[in-house]
Amino acid sequence: MADSDSVATPTWIETNVPQRMDRLPWSRWHWLVVIGLGVTWILDGLQVTLAGAIGAVLQKPQALGLTAVEVGMSASCYLSGAVLGALVFGYATDRFGRKKLFYITLSVYLAAAALTAFAWNFYSYAAFMWLAGSGIGGEYAAINSAIDELIPARVRGQVDLIINSTYWLGAMLGAGATVILLDDKIIPTWLGWRVSYAIGAVLGLGVLLIRHWVPESPRWLMVHGRNEEAEAIVSAIEQQVTAGGAALAEIEEKPLRIAIHTGTPWKQIFKTLLVDQRKRTFLGLVLMSSQAFFYNAIFFTYALVLNKFYNVPAETVSWYILPFALGNLLGPILLGHFFDAVGRKPMIIFTYGASGLLLAISAVLFQFDLLSSITQSVAWVAIFFIASSAASAAYLTVSELFPLEMRALAIAIFYAAGTLVGGVFAPSIFASLIATGSRYTLSLGYYSGAALMMFAAITEHFFGVAAERQSLESISPPLSSQE
Repeated sequence: MADSDSVATPTWIETNVPQRMDRLPWSRWHWLVVIGLGVTWILDGLQVTLAGAIGAVLQKPQALGLTAVEVGMSASCYLSGAVLGALVFGYATDRFGRKKLFYITLSVYLAAAALTAFAWNFYSYAAFMWLAGSGIGGEYAAINSAIDELIPARVRGQVDLIINSTYWLGAMLGAGATVILLDDKIIPTWLGWRVSYAIGAVLGLGVLLIRHWVPESPRWLMVHGRNEEAEAIVSAIEQQVTAGGAALAEIEEKPLRIAIHTGTPWKQIFKTLLVDQRKRTFLGLVLMSSQAFFYNAIFFTYALVLNKFYNVPAETVSWYILPFALGNLLGPILLGHFFDAVGRKPMIIFTYGASGLLLAISAVLFQFDLLSSITQSVAWVAIFFIASSAASAAYLTVSELFPLEMRALAIAIFYAAGTLVGGVFAPSIFASLIATGSRYTLSLGYYSGAALMMFAAITEHFFGVAAERQSLESISPPLSSQE
């Protein structure tokens, strides 16, 4: 956006919309938000799990006859699409609103998921995976920003982590479905994997209807000169809450004074990221890239490792993915409360550090062939029970640490940078390591992932922010509030 788009002579207003949103007790309305927006992660988990479980099946001549390297490359296509989608849709989310992008990004994903079911070779499969990734990438920026702006500060950490963990509910659904759909005794090989992808498109259709009831973020409205709409939305929410018998606490903080905002110049965005908040920028990049490498390297090649080193048949891999996904789902549910009660910094340091240490230990056992398919899976379940909270905390961190006017774009930039550094290349690299058939070679990749996670824990120690139970505006004041 050109600098001329910014307001030359700002009009200042005072509003207590953020304080009113943060004082709300948990209610049915908040559950609507969680369901309507949180389903994004279920769809992403479903898509990624299908790609992981189907990877070995796609190498069969009856399917697409892909090589192991092509399976890894298609996963990288999905992630590269997510990178570009996050950037494009993230910018649009800050400029045009959270709600408008809800529909656009989800529609892109649904169309791509349906097309993937009709792929006829590697190139068509990779292209449709790229398109699906672009929709999901856009969802991450739009949904993460909206959720954090709609959820009360006192439970934002726990709710955010739990919502992100529903990715693994999607993974469980995908794994459970492929147990049947990839069994050639039930459904022919050429058809089963196609039906698997079609499921994602069908499930997503209902989400479009649910999102009709989720309002635009009042915080976004107030800085774009639409404070009356923001006040009306908050008043309607308060009426729903009080109608249920809940009482609203008195507002003690002073109203927030902001300038009516039409757009954030790129110069101001880069100044915020690279000058004013450069330590937070470095922290966000490290947290996002380390968890992206950690997760994508292992999960996208999960089926290949079990098949190559433990001779697990492709059609039974889903039985191993189910407990893995369950551990990832339960981690944030059981640990999420501590991110608000104990604090962001100590919990992020613990989850990143412990995940890295445990992966290094399991890599040693793998290298010396001391694990079976069962014990290898148990080790991964234990590791990712903790790592799931670490990964979710990365998204929470970048959402909280930057101003409202560029929140979605900031999420998109860090998601894109982290995924590009740690995700796009990781599946292809690990697929190549697996193809060598060398335990030592693959273990070096695991050691690298462990080192990145422990480095992230150290970075959090020095640059982390105590954001627990704090309003978003106190953690990072809006750019429009700075005179």
